[in-house]
Amino acid sequence: MSKVYPVLLAGGLGNRLWPLSRKSHPKQFSSLIGHNTLFQQAALRLTSSEHIEFAPHVIITNSDFRFIIGDQLQDVGIDLWQNMIEPQPKNTAPAILAATLFLIAQDSEAIMLVTPSDHVIPDKSLFHSVVKLGVDQVNIGKIVTFGVSPTHPETGYGYLELALDKQDKKGVSLVNRFVEKPKYSKALEMLDAGNYLWNAGIFLFKAKEMIAAFKTLAPEIFELTKKAVETAQLDLGFFRLNPEYWRDLENISIDYAIMEKVRNLVAVSFTAKWSDLGSWDAVWSETTKDYSGVALSKGAHAIDCTNTLLRSENFDQQIVGLGLDNIIAVAMPDAVLVARKDKSQDVKKVVDHLKIHDVIQAESFPKDHRPWGSFENLSIGDRYQVKRISVKPGAALSLQSHKYRSEHWIVVQGNAKVTVNDKIKNLNEGESIYIPLGAIHRLENIGKVPMILIEVQTGSYFGEDDIVRYEDLYKRE
Repeated sequence: MSKVYPVLLAGGLGNRLWPLSRKSHPKQFSSLIGHNTLFQQAALRLTSSEHIEFAPHVIITNSDFRFIIGDQLQDVGIDLWQNMIEPQPKNTAPAILAATLFLIAQDSEAIMLVTPSDHVIPDKSLFHSVVKLGVDQVNIGKIVTFGVSPTHPETGYGYLELALDKQDKKGVSLVNRFVEKPKYSKALEMLDAGNYLWNAGIFLFKAKEMIAAFKTLAPEIFELTKKAVETAQLDLGFFRLNPEYWRDLENISIDYAIMEKVRNLVAVSFTAKWSDLGSWDAVWSETTKDYSGVALSKGAHAIDCTNTLLRSENFDQQIVGLGLDNIIAVAMPDAVLVARKDKSQDVKKVVDHLKIHDVIQAESFPKDHRPWGSFENLSIGDRYQVKRISVKPGAALSLQSHKYRSEHWIVVQGNAKVTVNDKIKNLNEGESIYIPLGAIHRLENIGKVPMILIEVQTGSYFGEDDIVRYEDLYKRE
């Protein structure tokens, strides 16, 4: 059995499922379908079975997501092997090539399965059997893309046109061309034609085959990416690609750069359930519904509603629909979306509108992840800000001071060790301490459970850049 190296693409802008998904917290890190997040589901899907032996995961992401990735993998019992950090997003071609160059240095015969981390594929066993079929093709010199048998004339997906005379009984076919997201009439024609698949954006290949393709078809991308990989720096176990070379790379997808041009590309058909959850309408389709077509989250209620999705992402916030039909309503603590289902593909227009008006909720998520834990804003005023801070057991914030704000900390769960200038104090639940403006201070969790405190900041400026660090376990500046 050939060992396959799984590569998960975990970047993204996160604007198609706003307000749950945002630039600072895209959809793969949320639990949209089921208990685990989409990222966790993808990682678990790429673990060994009777069909396929998988090597440890390689993750390609950016600096903002590296710690949440570590946390989410740990939560499902997966050890992080290699997390590659892109200095800036350059689409899938440079990212996939960087992982390819990294892996071929470990294994000259490496077979790689590259997949997005935000798709829903419930049948792991069938997926593995299809990957195994793809491995057979890779071993005879093919590059494989996986396509999904269409069930309806979908306009939100790209398509693969298959060669009618070059298909076999196992569902393998040469690819004639890639088709962009079509209009409805064209999607209907392709569905009737029978030789088209939805483009799943999942690829399987030998590393040496992909490197040869880049050298021939995209030599400039190859040279710059190679330099970015060769001069990468290890950073707390993360493989940070060199930004000097990365910034000059073309922003281009693997489809445009390579897949549409190679002559040894075949498609393997996947007939089981699949969705990229590219819209709230798709989420509604994948969510359990009642006899009226109503899908509800915890804290959501529907009265005389039909074909509607109601989601509340805050257990203390109830959302109620009355007399709604074909409506999407999603409530976050800091933003609410209400839209017709047939307009769900246009949600990114909402994000663009909010960005034009400098609305922070366009891209920023209420909860921010850090290597030591997380924080979320509870209330913001002109001269005050209130946050809930969660610190992992044994973790510590940097030794720091602020020029423009003082802080008051109240421990509501666990035990904290607090340093303020030359004094150290242990705080239990219900105890508090004041941090004067300019004081050098540190917060540590000395307990065995997450420590939670409420932080009240007062002052003239509350930006994260108002931090002077003196010592930091995570080597931030």
